[in-house]
Amino acid sequence: MAEPGLTPAEIIRIKRDGGVLASAAIEAVVRGIADQSWADSQVAAWAMAVLWRGLNVAERKTLTLAMAHSGRVLDWRGVAGLQGPILDKHSTGGVGDKVSLIVAPLVAACGGVVPMISGRGLGHTGGTLDKLEALPGFGVHLDEPALHACLREAGCAIIGAGPDLAPADRRLYAIRDVTATVESLDLITASILSKKLAAGLQALVMDVKVGSGAVMPDLASAQALARSLVEVAGAAGLPTRALITDMGQVLGRSAGHAVEVREALELLAGRAAEPRLLELCLLQTAHLLVMGGLQPSLDAARAAAQAALRSGAAAERFARMVALQGGPRDVMQDPGLPKAPTTVGVWPQGLPEGRVRAIDVRALGLALLRMGGGRVRPGDVIDPRVGLTEVLGVGEACSKDRPLALLHAASPEQARQAAGEVAAAFDCVQVQETVDPAPLVQGYFVP
Repeated sequence: MAEPGLTPAEIIRIKRDGGVLASAAIEAVVRGIADQSWADSQVAAWAMAVLWRGLNVAERKTLTLAMAHSGRVLDWRGVAGLQGPILDKHSTGGVGDKVSLIVAPLVAACGGVVPMISGRGLGHTGGTLDKLEALPGFGVHLDEPALHACLREAGCAIIGAGPDLAPADRRLYAIRDVTATVESLDLITASILSKKLAAGLQALVMDVKVGSGAVMPDLASAQALARSLVEVAGAAGLPTRALITDMGQVLGRSAGHAVEVREALELLAGRAAEPRLLELCLLQTAHLLVMGGLQPSLDAARAAAQAALRSGAAAERFARMVALQGGPRDVMQDPGLPKAPTTVGVWPQGLPEGRVRAIDVRALGLALLRMGGGRVRPGDVIDPRVGLTEVLGVGEACSKDRPLALLHAASPEQARQAAGEVAAAFDCVQVQETVDPAPLVQGYFVP
């Protein structure tokens, strides 16, 4: 057991060699990350040691709570005008996952209050804040009066963690993104829950992705992460349910920042809704409404969510939120999203027509990252225009009239290079063969 007062190198060495860190040592790590007394290289080395050796349950809980309390913890009691339980959801990340953009206003339209503290892209997965910043003027950092006003008037806000909210996670998150330490169950648990605990929530729904596009590619690791999140959150006093959902194909029909926002707007407006995306949004919303005491059952909660979509109430909440956060005031009609100058179809390799048998969704995410749709190094500027639309799912047929996807690129040269990478991510068979996609929901963890 590591003793307090150890140097950073000694703490790193203990974990590298498989030792157990005392609570005081873990708290020293978090302080060093937050106050910059640990160098980036030391933080990266410690994160790699954790990825390699892991933390036990006690270490993981200590790390999560220390990160949550590395800054201010929000307290909504006494904030004038807030009516409804404080609720939120979070996804472990995937390609095409724009669920937060839909669920936040949907829950708000059904009586909840959603102060959603989101993150940026991590590895090959997209980030909610990066997506929303494709909207002209949208601000992800609000001071306290502006945040309270947004929650009072819209019922939801989607923001980044301020400098005083889980500051240790902000720095560790950025370092993990570029040091191949994204996949650590322990660091994922602490990163997600530190922000959610600091947000002062009353209930949380976790969406743990599994499949080729997920941080956790197999069911066993996804189950372990779901269990970790529910257990650690519960120990910290935050009721949490975890859904394990499929990321063996793009969620919805689009992947990329501006194109995902556009797809979310289409769903909220009732103009188009890819069935799996709609189902996941309704399911997460239903669980939150039940956990928040707003509906007596999942069936009743689902019906309430569907009514909020049909009536336009959810779209109205989203429009209010966007305007209050500095974005377009008529976002549902004229979002002002940027468009890529080059659009090409991506066709299956070696087959004039076929059916999608499997998709390497991580490869799709990496192709978008290399196009500028993600960060290779900290501080890289994202190109919100690049992306994929009309992406086929597993089991769907492609032909000379229906490509695998439409690729939106910054130039014809970029499109030519990326099209080969995107096509290679699709495994296609003869169109006569039957292929069934994996179930959308592959498990639950409910305390």
